[in-house]
Amino acid sequence: MKAKTPKDSLTVMTELVLPNDTNNLDNLFGGQLLSWMDRCAAISAHRHCRRIVVTASVNNVSFRHPIPQGSIVTLEGKVSRSFSSSMEIFVDVHIEDQSGQGKRIKANEAIYTFVAVDQLGNPIQVPPIDPETDIERERYEGALRRRQLSLILGGKLKPEEATELRSLFFPED
Repeated sequence: MKAKTPKDSLTVMTELVLPNDTNNLDNLFGGQLLSWMDRCAAISAHRHCRRIVVTASVNNVSFRHPIPQGSIVTLEGKVSRSFSSSMEIFVDVHIEDQSGQGKRIKANEAIYTFVAVDQLGNPIQVPPIDPETDIERERYEGALRRRQLSLILGGKLKPEEATELRSLFFPED
């Protein structure tokens, strides 16, 4: 299977935060943002493998800055690494400042895992990733450690078998 680059899966979505999207503080509901990020990640995963994809997990979500009503929100998703049937997708969330200058501020980010499936819902193989930029290489390298940690926490991998994680704590091994 031919490798693809993260830019092959690039998905950019733009949303406007309306009153029905906000909480009592007139900031975007976290759940609404999670929904937007999940859709963005799903499209990125689909673009990578061109198959049906399902959300396997939301691995990390960072809510750094509140997103006020009226904000223009841009979500950018890319596959950071693929394994046999799963793909890790980073979603970066930016808002435009409301001063009219158009300056973008990174407000949030998330890491999702999707699995490609056939028509019966069985996992199927996905193409590998060939990162090109420094940030893509950094996210690619970290993906294996994040996957191993997730497998350990889920009881699917013994800690002593997590070679990438072990190398962080025991470099002489």
